[in-house]
Amino acid sequence: MLSDPKICIVLVPLLLIGCVEARTAPPQALSPAPSRPHLAWQRGELTMFLHFGVNTFTDREWGEGTEDPKIFDPTKLDARQWAAAAKAGGFKMAILTAKHHDGFCLWPSKYTEHSVKNSPWKNGKGDVVREFVDAFRAEGIKVGLYLSPWDRQEKTYGDSPKYNDHYVNQLTELLTNYGPISEVWFDGACGEGPNGKKQVYDFPRFFATVRKLQPDALMFSDAGPDIRWIGNEAGTAGDPNWSTVDDKVWVAPGKSADGVRDPIQFLQHGNQGGVVWRPGECDVSIRPGWFWHRKEDEKVRSVDNLMDLYFKSVGRNSLLLLNVPPNSDGLLSEGDVKRLAEFKAKRDEVFKTNLAKATRIVVSNTRAKFTALNALDDNPDTYWATDDGVTRASLEIDLGRPTRFSIAAIQENIALGQRIAGYRIECLYGNTWQTISCGTTIGYKKLDRFPTVEAQRVRLVIEQSLAAPTIASFALYQ
Repeated sequence: MLSDPKICIVLVPLLLIGCVEARTAPPQALSPAPSRPHLAWQRGELTMFLHFGVNTFTDREWGEGTEDPKIFDPTKLDARQWAAAAKAGGFKMAILTAKHHDGFCLWPSKYTEHSVKNSPWKNGKGDVVREFVDAFRAEGIKVGLYLSPWDRQEKTYGDSPKYNDHYVNQLTELLTNYGPISEVWFDGACGEGPNGKKQVYDFPRFFATVRKLQPDALMFSDAGPDIRWIGNEAGTAGDPNWSTVDDKVWVAPGKSADGVRDPIQFLQHGNQGGVVWRPGECDVSIRPGWFWHRKEDEKVRSVDNLMDLYFKSVGRNSLLLLNVPPNSDGLLSEGDVKRLAEFKAKRDEVFKTNLAKATRIVVSNTRAKFTALNALDDNPDTYWATDDGVTRASLEIDLGRPTRFSIAAIQENIALGQRIAGYRIECLYGNTWQTISCGTTIGYKKLDRFPTVEAQRVRLVIEQSLAAPTIASFALYQ
């Protein structure tokens, strides 16, 4: 039984509300809550990753740092083609591998000779990073950069203080010469350097450099500080998936403070009631490898597979980071470009018609000015909320006629924090409500798939919430 017995009835379009309005102020935000860049990042949903470098020409995934810069010669390179393909696929951000583990820099870094300045491409006068940021910004797409901490070519790698200085110098080049950067991508790869020594990264210093030079940039690493790895390279988030984590549990990649907690479980699911906001990012490649390989041209993921990834990443309160690697000509391959457009067309088809257009709404409790109509208006900035202290509630809609659907999409107003820890969706058959789907976390977006049902009356029941629930959207699709 719901904790609040008040029933509010809205008849659409008559808007006859049968309850006493209570609070007019919005619910107080939970702590932690997303920053403005966090909120924009999550709403972007899809980011393109572009792995490109000497590996593209050696047919390898990890280079050794011994590659001759002269092998890098993408004679047809056109970052505008990359950006056009990303826009056609509906991507809102793109991240380029400015330097991978082999140490080859796609910009003319003054701190190494292992870069495009010593390649035949554009007679050593080219700058892939510049062409990338200019092309994507021209399409209205935000940009991010990946700078591998592991550098198998740099002679100071393994001499920790000297290499950390070198790394900060290169990071500074990227963050001061190319305009606004929205995401800086680190990873934890750490092998021996040319001198046989193991490098100890000064991540606090790296992070502080980003904060100073690009204060609005979000940083991805295994466990943050802003975005956490989801714990796999399969492109799938855990369920449940909290955007909050207990950062004192996680101390380093592969380790935990209590010595018991499974770090992969931590990354997959986050922590209910965690003390910092650190949403998960799901990285995966459109091909078997991360770099382009001609033999994989016929192994591009199918549209159905990409849709499944979308449901299991974005649809589980995460973001999908999809790698699409340029080929040795410097172009995205035709099959990859075609698949991106098909992926966008399929999403548009599936989510074109929201069937949750109610002729009658019944809610167990509502907060004044934050009525259930807000959850059905296709506006992500409006939401239905309950009174303070009401953490169990229901929203029932009458669709006006029996309607077939197989997908439910629910969104919280995460600007006020992630709250919901349990819900179910029901349909009325005769006099009996039957559960067709249930779950725990919702967050930015939860997409539930189930065998097609036909019903006229549908109910979202919030079973558990950390505070007054805030539902920005409740939608149904077939």
